Amino acid sequence: MEMMPYQPGVEAGSSTTWIAPAAMWRARLPELRGTGVTLRELKHSDAASLNALLTTEQVARFISPPPTTVAGFEDFIRWSHIRRSQGKYLCFGIVPDGYDVAVGIFQIKLSPNEPAEWGFVLGSEFWGTGLFVEGAVALMDFAFDQMGLERLAARAAVDNGRGNGALRKIGAVRRSRIPNGLVRRGQLHDQYYWTSSPGDRPRRKITWDLAAQ
Repeated sequence: MEMMPYQPGVEAGSSTTWIAPAAMWRARLPELRGTGVTLRELKHSDAASLNALLTTEQVARFISPPPTTVAGFEDFIRWSHIRRSQGKYLCFGIVPDGYDVAVGIFQIKLSPNEPAEWGFVLGSEFWGTGLFVEGAVALMDFAFDQMGLERLAARAAVDNGRGNGALRKIGAVRRSRIPNGLVRRGQLHDQYYWTSSPGDRPRRKITWDLAAQ
């Protein structure tokens, strides 16, 4: 999901009237655990670290423009909580062991009559550390086993070698090419369209804690 559903200044409920059925995660996201990493709901205190890590050219090159200020990320975090409560969107902060703030995010967008679409972005200093794989499998286990999703879709710009490689690494299957699927700074980028199903994911021992605060 290289196009983030969040847009500054757009009300959380304005894009669609569809709301997913009631689920425990609509009240509060659980904490998901992988080796060396926890995925949890974003907090107000994550805004500064996300602003520092996710707005660099290296990280933001192949995603729609993220917020550009700490206040912008605070607005995004509030927006994500509203959309979660409506059953339309989930956003987990990626928190490495030993940290108390998020250094990236995993997100899932839910739409009627379409596969759920997920995406991720991680600060560049954490690339190659294994955090992505551990977090991605934790998220897939939750999406498939607890949410009951049958498929997760993802998009990555054709030129985004790291992003496509990450999806391949966790067992995603490349299905098609989307011409001009991403507009970034006035330039059009083709995207690859990937899908993941329960049988595609790597097998790891992952836990989730619905009682976590």
